[in-house]
Amino acid sequence: MSTRLTALATSVATLLTASLLALPARAVEVTFQPVADGVYAFIGDIEGRSYDNEGLNANLGLVVTSAGAVLIDCGSSYQVAAKIHEAVKKVTTQPLKLVINSGDQDHRWLGNGYFAEKGIETLAHADAQADMLARTGEQMEGLKVLKERLDGTRPTLPSRFFKDQDTRITLGDTVIELKHRQGGHTPGDTLVWLPQKNVLFSGDVVYVDRVLGLHPVSRTKTWLDSFAVIDQLKPQTIVPGHGKVTNLATAQAQTRDLLLALRAHMKKAVDDGTDISTAVKTFNGRPFAHLKHADVWLPQLANLTYLEIERE
Repeated sequence: MSTRLTALATSVATLLTASLLALPARAVEVTFQPVADGVYAFIGDIEGRSYDNEGLNANLGLVVTSAGAVLIDCGSSYQVAAKIHEAVKKVTTQPLKLVINSGDQDHRWLGNGYFAEKGIETLAHADAQADMLARTGEQMEGLKVLKERLDGTRPTLPSRFFKDQDTRITLGDTVIELKHRQGGHTPGDTLVWLPQKNVLFSGDVVYVDRVLGLHPVSRTKTWLDSFAVIDQLKPQTIVPGHGKVTNLATAQAQTRDLLLALRAHMKKAVDDGTDISTAVKTFNGRPFAHLKHADVWLPQLANLTYLEIERE
């Protein structure tokens, strides 16, 4: 290549790099889409937490009743919660009366502070409280990727906790049933069931399109207990914690069946005295290989499930 062409190529590359660097950072746009009459969902990113998605890599729900609106999950930060509230106002003129935290993962409750300032009640199961307190520092640390977009976020516990397995809320003419079976992904995981609409907001009890996540606080045994409630309800429509709006068969195939496979394989390995390394390597994850992040997450899921069954 001639000196002139080389200089030209270098100049073009420099201009392209400068243009890319000059592009403004993206920000999450919260828009609620209809799922059923008076029922809406925001479908979040299925990638990891990032500056661009502002940590809102999860789904949200909105139920509009004749006596006010109910938000299912409040987002990952004060600033995200403010965006969510503005998105609610674009759907309905009904005031927001209640925010339900469907679990104790960061994007389910760290926006509570915003709604507390507005005098709006926030609600979660009592089993979430200890984990919220224990992992606040860890969750805030993980959200440092948000940089200045985390400003204003103050971990704020729900204003009210409920303790029963099944709790019924009636707002106007709408019935909302909260169903808790000792969690799964997190200790406070709670199903939000709308019997009149045949719609279930599953929180992190259901993952589709991407592999489910396990943490040291997760329990596959109680997760399956929670999923058994979904099997009994047979909802027509499921808004999962992560992934597109789905149906029961898909939820069973991509969440329940993976949990069953993990537990069956690891229980046999523990009972037979198979070491954890061999047990992890011999787990057959092929039926779930098409799910996002399967290559990274499946070995970790297998490892954590083995350790859980050892403790049982």
